[in-house]
Amino acid sequence: MRNLGAVLVTIAMLFAAIFGVAAIGNVLFDGSQALAPLITVLVLLLLYVYRRFVSHRPWSGLGMTLTWRALPQALLGMAVGLAPLLAGNAVSVWAGAATWQPPAIESPLMLPLAIVLIMLRASFPEELLFRGHLYDTLSDRLGPRAVLAITTLSFGAIHILSSSPASGIAEKILFVVQATALGLLCGAARARTGAVWMAVGVHTSIYVSSGAFPTQEINYGVQLALQTAALVLAAILVLKFPAGRGRVSGPARGSGRLLDPSG
Repeated sequence: MRNLGAVLVTIAMLFAAIFGVAAIGNVLFDGSQALAPLITVLVLLLLYVYRRFVSHRPWSGLGMTLTWRALPQALLGMAVGLAPLLAGNAVSVWAGAATWQPPAIESPLMLPLAIVLIMLRASFPEELLFRGHLYDTLSDRLGPRAVLAITTLSFGAIHILSSSPASGIAEKILFVVQATALGLLCGAARARTGAVWMAVGVHTSIYVSSGAFPTQEINYGVQLALQTAALVLAAILVLKFPAGRGRVSGPARGSGRLLDPSG
């Protein structure tokens, strides 16, 4: 029950941040989407309050190590995520299940800004919650495989409520399965680096893929299945690599400075 409670609290914090930002936008800014990056601010605030006053867990457990490895890990994660997604899309196009489309981002100069905004709106806060807070909380009670399984399945489950081009029950189920496979790759990244940065990069890759290398689905179910298989294969390969020397599993092992609001 404690593990289920940890999952539910994590999901509750995510939805509280999403609906909180939406409410602020509707009341003060007539529904403006410009406030979406504030989701990160609200998630950080909720995590600080919960971990300091409720669970009494150290902030360092979130894995937000601020070292020279942070940016390279995020970029590596983006590459690791893009590779299976683009491979799945390429096979989908070859099989006639999709077609390539012009990039949604008109100017390459806008790509870095778009990446930062999507990180603040979605990938960074979600990874802080699932591969940061929940991963850390469960690691105190369970073995690595169980932690990876629970964080992966709970992350996939919330995508039941996500919008997508999926139509029909089969495609909607495949969409959730594909999101679960993405969560598995993010979890593998956290397990191998001990920090959230590579997982954030992996998570961001799905948005970069759809924005910079978009496809038009013809048989979306086939495309989702191919992406899922490629993501799972990528996760297995990441898990096969030994943990790096910079791996941080807790406050006692971290050598880098931490983003700690409590000072």
